[in-house]
This record gives sequence, structure tokens and C-alpha cells, in this order.
Amino acid sequence: MFKKILIANRGEIACRVIKTARKMGISTVAVYSEADKDALHVDMADEAVCIGPAASKESYLVMDKIIAACKETGAEAVHPGYGFLSENAEFSRRLEEAGIKFIGPKHYSVAKMGDKIESKKLAIVAGVNTIPGHNEAIAGPDAAVEIAKKIGYPVMIKASAGGGGKGLRVAYNDAEAHEGFSSCVNEARNSFGDDRVFIEKFVLEPRHIEIQVLGDSHGNYVYLNERECSIQRRHQKVIEEAPSPFVDAEMRKAMGEQAVALARAVNYESAGTVEFVVSGATKEFYFLEMNTRLQVEHPVTELITGLDLVEQMIRVAAGEKLPLTQAEVKIDGWSMECRINAEDPFRGFLPSTGRLVKFLPPAEGTDAKGTIRVDTGVYDGGEISMFYDSMIAKLIVHGKDRNAAISRMRAGLNAFVIRGISSNIPFQAALMQHPRFQSGVFDTGFIAKEYPKGFDASMVPHDDPALLVSVAAYVYRAFTDRSASISGQLEGHERIVGDQWMVVRLNGEEKENHPVTARPIEGGYYVEYNGSAYEILSDWKLGESLFKGTYNGAPFTLQVERHKTRYSLYHWGTRADFMVMSARAAELLALMPEKPAPDLSKFLLSPMPGLLREVAVEVGREVKAGEKLAIIEAMKMENILKAEQDCKVKKIAAAVGESLSVDQVIIEFE
Repeated sequence: MFKKILIANRGEIACRVIKTARKMGISTVAVYSEADKDALHVDMADEAVCIGPAASKESYLVMDKIIAACKETGAEAVHPGYGFLSENAEFSRRLEEAGIKFIGPKHYSVAKMGDKIESKKLAIVAGVNTIPGHNEAIAGPDAAVEIAKKIGYPVMIKASAGGGGKGLRVAYNDAEAHEGFSSCVNEARNSFGDDRVFIEKFVLEPRHIEIQVLGDSHGNYVYLNERECSIQRRHQKVIEEAPSPFVDAEMRKAMGEQAVALARAVNYESAGTVEFVVSGATKEFYFLEMNTRLQVEHPVTELITGLDLVEQMIRVAAGEKLPLTQAEVKIDGWSMECRINAEDPFRGFLPSTGRLVKFLPPAEGTDAKGTIRVDTGVYDGGEISMFYDSMIAKLIVHGKDRNAAISRMRAGLNAFVIRGISSNIPFQAALMQHPRFQSGVFDTGFIAKEYPKGFDASMVPHDDPALLVSVAAYVYRAFTDRSASISGQLEGHERIVGDQWMVVRLNGEEKENHPVTARPIEGGYYVEYNGSAYEILSDWKLGESLFKGTYNGAPFTLQVERHKTRYSLYHWGTRADFMVMSARAAELLALMPEKPAPDLSKFLLSPMPGLLREVAVEVGREVKAGEKLAIIEAMKMENILKAEQDCKVKKIAAAVGESLSVDQVIIEFE
């Protein structure tokens, strides 16, 4: 077994590999860019080596620097994680030539399977079902349009070296094929250093189901059941689960055997994933691609099989045999994973970067209700950088069945505190309580169909507003009780003794007044509201973000944030803002005029922090609604900004290559 390994990655996956290596008694070496000098994976590793500036192309993607770090530290093997160089055959080959083990498949397997064009050809030879398409690299956008028309819309335009939703577009017409090709080429070049793109038929109403495989150097192969990955937004997975509510034993066996046949065809050694698109109507399945690396969603497979996939990768790389046969692979209960990303779901899921003022994930562990696990590469007070992907953490749960897993996930999301940046937790909470998701009947178009105009707060109405009003009254009464107990107060500044207040909910432009009474009782407060009584018991302390207690005997967890005279409560994906005051003060508040928002229609503002890659217009240009104005790159993704109406360009206010802040002016119109 290896004594020391280097992790050629960053963030969550680097921390994940370090945990398993530590468990196995293996020393670890982290590599980091200048932007990651204070990152969690650097702190966790036994040694760390700086490999260059923030840009991936100058650090994490530079093979020479990583190989030099191995030689400098004496690392015997490299785990590539996912992304970056994890599916780069040259990297695998160069490590092997340098006498360093690659904790992954051999370079020839990476070359054959990591290349999506070649892998599809091999799948056909191996007898694996494949999707109709054009399997050669496409020369340019015009050729892409002609090929797409021959195949028939809709089509998928895909980067050959792509992964993680990068370098992938769906086109429904010629214009989208032309534009999508260019974006795929640019994203692929920037993310993978390989700009080859191909096209295949897009299967309508598809489900995305993948099979985890393991192979060793002794000719042994197993498939570790399936993962359901159909809940996606912009082709990036949002929720994954294992097993799939759609797959039966017969389909599992058929897909698993085809996945193993493909792995066997390329002498695959290590963990890998064979992805299939499955027709929801006919249950026909087609090979999409093989990922020759560890997947982001590997924990859900670990929780239903009891296997540590990172450990198995390390053991296979060290020459050991697989520890089990196909007959010994089990399915124990149900597991789900939510990707917690740095993005604002209420602003079109725009990236959100900056300081994590507070990061308090739910407590990990197993009890009678199941398991909660958090995989992350950040910490309280850390920073989410614009240079890398948007993932903050992965929240993974396990329960005895799918309903138990959903219940566990909802509780975990309620208890996940993130402040300082926006996260997609409200959206994840909404998905968990959506009837179609709970039914298990959905496809990869689920989010686009259910949220065609985006996501807003009205889509997560709280099913028991009385709980929120009661807790707001509880929190205010607790603060005022403490204020009244402070000694040495000036005469006339004591709290007016009394139990009756007005809780004012600030709901957009409207204000809802709720008269309440809150009286202290043993262990909490007794709240009377709207003709009903609510007993709120809790050991909550002033200033704590998490509020855990019972509500007329029923346990609950929500989050509390105080902003001077305002309180924000977070529960089931809902954010409710309150003020608590006397009835007279509430009357005066209602009479206060609202300050109108400034008119920003004459400006194109940057909706996110990012790098201005292109300005597509010039001063004096007449622009039509829908026309491309600029491209911003943030978190390794290209974001095209288009005109919302006909206009004329008056001024270009930002330069190509400039790092933009949120709401920075890019273009001013006449």
C-alpha cells in the first residue's frame, strides 16, 4: 500500500480523498493555487505545495507542476478527483512514465473512454445501446447547423472532453445550434484544453441514469447499482439518488451488464461511471458516455452499498483485488444528495461569490431516522472564489426508503446555515416538497417544465404561517426580556411591561399585521395568535442561528437572523421577514411612504461577479431585443447577456478582460 499520495485537485473532492487516505494510514500532499492558499484542503493535508496563480490553466491544469510536486514530496501516487486533469490520458501516461501511480484507470482506458466520440464507437462494438448522432469532431458553427438539421432537432451539442455540464448545449433550431456550438467550443477550450465538439440526437422526456462500475487489474468487474440523476438545471445535476425510483431489477441487470461489458472492452481498472439516457415511456436505454473518474455523486452509492469508493480506487491502484463479487453487491435503503451551490435562485441562479460570514452545516451522524453526511471543502469565514466551480457542499442522507430519505433531506436543509453569500438551499427545499419529485415520476426536463420563468419566493409558500408568526413573537419577547433584566439602565429606558405586540410581516410591497400575545412559561413562551394558542418550547439562546424546539409538541428546526429591528426566519425553503412592535408603531409604519426604486433600464448591469469575456456591440449600434450584448465568464461557465428591448448603445463602460462586480455598468444605452 502507498505511504504517501498527492491529490491533484481542490475543494470538496480534495478533502474527501484526504479523509479516506487518513483512515487508511496514508500521508497526503495537497496542491493549491495562490487563490486557494487558505483553503480547507490545504489545512487538512499533511503537506501542501503551491502550483501557481488562480487561473486553472496556470495551476491545476499544469501537469509539469503537479509531477514536480510529486517528486518534491515523494508522493508515490496521484488521485485526480474529478474535473481538471482527472480524464486526461496524457496526464495518466506521464505519471506512469515518471514511476508515479495514477489512482484511476490506465491511460489507454482514459483515452478510449474519456473521449466521448471514441467511447461511443467502442460502445457500439461492445454491444452497448447508443444514441443516433454524428460521431466525428465538427469543423465550425455552419457545419454544426447542417449536421443538426440532418439528425433532426432537438440535438445535443457536446464537447468531446466535456463533463459536469460544461461544453454542452441543447439546440431546438438553427440559431441555437450556431450559437450553442460556439459556446461549447469556448467552454471546452477553457475548461479542458480540448475544443472538439460533436452532436447527437436529444431524446425527448429522458431520464439520466448512471451505473457505477469497479474493475481491478486481475480481470474482476462489478456494477454497484444505479444512480438517478434526472433532476438537472442547465444540464448540471442538482439532486441525485440511489437507487432510482424508475429502475426495476430487470433493467438494473441489463444496464449493469452492458456497463461491465464496456469496462471490460477497455481493460478498465478503477471506479468509473457509465451514463445512460432512458426513455420514460418505453424504458429503452442508450449509452451517453463513460466518466473515467470518480463522480460528484458517488456518496449515494457508498451509502446503499457500504463501500468507500475512494478506498477501492486506492486499493485497485495498489494492485489489490476487488473485495466482493457481483452477487455480494447489496442495496440497503435509500440515499439522496443535494448539491449546495453558491448561486442565487431568486436572481436566475446567478453565481454568488464572496466571504462565508457563517457556515454551519447540519450535524453529521446516524440515528434511528437515518444518516446525514456533509462533504465540503469550505469553512466558516472562508471565501467562495469566482475562479472555480460554484459548489459549497454536498448534503447526503440515507433512510430506510425513499420517503424516509426525503424527510431526512428536508430536515437537513432546514438546519444548513449559510450567510454572506446566496445559496440554492431554498430551491432544493422546494424541489424536495414538489409533488412530482415526491412521486418519482420526472425526467431531465423537470426543472425547465415546472419552473419555466425561474424561481421566486411565491413558489415556496409556508404551509403553517402561524409557526413563523409565533417564533417571531418568541424571539422578540426573548430579546426584550433580556433587555429588561440588564441592570443600571437609565430611568425611563426600561422595557414597557406587557405581553401584547404587533408582528408585521414584510412581504414584498405588502405588510401583514398580526396581533399576538406572548407570555413566558417554563422552557419557552405561550403565544396567542388569530384565536389560537401555540406553545413554543426551546433551549434556543439569543444570537444563535438555529432555532430548535417543539410547536404544540411537534419538533421543528428553523433559522433565525436578526437585523436590528427586523427578524428573518428560514423554514422549508421559505424566508419570512418580520418586525415586532406596538400596535401604534405598526399604524405609523403603514403610513410611511415607500421609496421608489431607481430606473436602471438604460444600463446593462453585470448580474454577477465575473470576467468580461466579450462585448458584442459598439457605440452607436442599434440593437434589437434578444441580440447578444456581452459574455461574462464566472465559475468556469459562460453567461450570455442579451438585450431585453430594442435600444441604441451610448457608451461602453467596461473593458474586455475586466473583473466585474455585481451590478457594475457594462453598457449604457441612449
